[in-house]
Amino acid sequence: MAGDARIDYLVVGAGPAGLQAGYYLEQAGRDYLVVEAGEAPGTFFTKFPRHRTLISINKVHTGWDDPELNLRTDWNSLLSEEGSPLFTSVTPRYFPTADDLVGYLADFAATHRIRIRYRTRITRISRPVGEDGGPGEFVAETEDGSVLRAKRLIMATGVTRPYIPPIPGVELAEPYTDVSVDPADFTDRRVLIIGRGNSAFETADNLIETAAVIHMVGPGSLRLAWQTHFVGHLRAVNNNFLDTYQLKSQNALLDGEVVSIRRPDPDGPYLVAVKFVRVAEVVKEIPYDRVILATGFRFDASVFDDGCRPELTIKDRFPAQTDAWESVDVPDLFFAGTITQVRDFKKSTSGFIHGFRYGVRALHRILEQRYEQAPWPRRELPVSAEAVADAVLERVNRTSALWQLFAFLGDAVLLGEPAPDGVPGGAAYLEEVPVDHLHRAVSEGSFGTVDRYLTVTLEYGADHDKVNPFDISVDRTAQTDTGGLDSRYLHPVVRLWQDGKQLGEHHVTENLENEWDSEEVHRAPLVRFLSGQALGRPAAARPS
Repeated sequence: MAGDARIDYLVVGAGPAGLQAGYYLEQAGRDYLVVEAGEAPGTFFTKFPRHRTLISINKVHTGWDDPELNLRTDWNSLLSEEGSPLFTSVTPRYFPTADDLVGYLADFAATHRIRIRYRTRITRISRPVGEDGGPGEFVAETEDGSVLRAKRLIMATGVTRPYIPPIPGVELAEPYTDVSVDPADFTDRRVLIIGRGNSAFETADNLIETAAVIHMVGPGSLRLAWQTHFVGHLRAVNNNFLDTYQLKSQNALLDGEVVSIRRPDPDGPYLVAVKFVRVAEVVKEIPYDRVILATGFRFDASVFDDGCRPELTIKDRFPAQTDAWESVDVPDLFFAGTITQVRDFKKSTSGFIHGFRYGVRALHRILEQRYEQAPWPRRELPVSAEAVADAVLERVNRTSALWQLFAFLGDAVLLGEPAPDGVPGGAAYLEEVPVDHLHRAVSEGSFGTVDRYLTVTLEYGADHDKVNPFDISVDRTAQTDTGGLDSRYLHPVVRLWQDGKQLGEHHVTENLENEWDSEEVHRAPLVRFLSGQALGRPAAARPS
């Protein structure tokens, strides 16, 4: 028995998010413990993805010597003030193996002496009433009989259970989690894959050389990552199957949904009814030799007692969360890692290491501010359009956080109330605040007295996902257009707010190499915007 313990922060799970949270708690000198059911960090990645190749890029050679810029193309390293260890030193492969990640996570944990208790599986979490009649400590019981009590709980367990859609007969399908990955096992077989995510496509690509027929089925339009800019949509590295379909090689993508699965004869084929979207018919039954279920994963909430079980959302796949990644119905229960993607579902990158590593850093700052009375890091700026513009452009030309968690994390410039004699109030620059959290925190006074404030984000343009970027017949804004309002590629956006209401908006014109350093094209228009709206405080912008 590892022994009972009482701590301030209990982090459940020693995957990438749990280690990132542990790192910041360790750096801050907090009373914490990370627990992990496996024997080492990153247990999930010892099995998944099944075909062992990650789709998180690892670009070692960038031509840059700035560690911050390099994190834009390093999607696997965790954050640290020391800047090490870095995943890019593990392997030069652009798409590395899952085993490389498992080894890296163990190195990170050891290097930073993160307090982790391995072989500790949580079996039950409860929250008895406290002495004051309010919620008490979380009580986590473990498989070995230990009891861990914590004031705050951070669930960093990821999505560990398969998502099983409500299809009659779905139990007859072979789940992605357990199906054979040996292509020889499918030689000359007719195969149906239910699902159209990257796990489904990697499975299909693995079978192209051996299966007689491969069909893939799913509702809605297939979305391609190179067009939507959401890296969880179908990646080019997994799309060979589409070639075999469109070039008529016996494979097909079925646009529809599975109505039922049955197998009347235990030695016969599976009969799968598919309802097609683009034709007014139901193909009652298509025969297959193998049916594979690749419909994704979900969060496992079964360890929670009814009294503290978090509300779930999105087909009960994820815990519902506030703008501070806190459970909407269980105070002091927080989430980190891929399960935080509910806040930017299929829009930004909170579901992936290169996104949620920054989310965990922001979560740590939120916890420090709320529980440890440690203010969000800030720096004071001169109250001038030129000084603010220079600070903004310096950040957008370097930041990896705003680059990776685009349109979700933002820098903030907080502007104080002008003095009665008209002298402007102070200006403070805060980095990497979740935009939704910023609005609430300002309204509640968590950042002090704020008159108006600016948000600085990197964003793709409106309807960017509806345009084929390789179609040259589609008009694009010229780089010399200083307005930038029609820019569709990633570019900085500065907005002015007061009382949660937007007063103004400025788009810094996109640039092919993401270098927003032109005086004429980038800086001067931003200075004009700040002079006229943010710092000039025209009458039209004043509150009524």
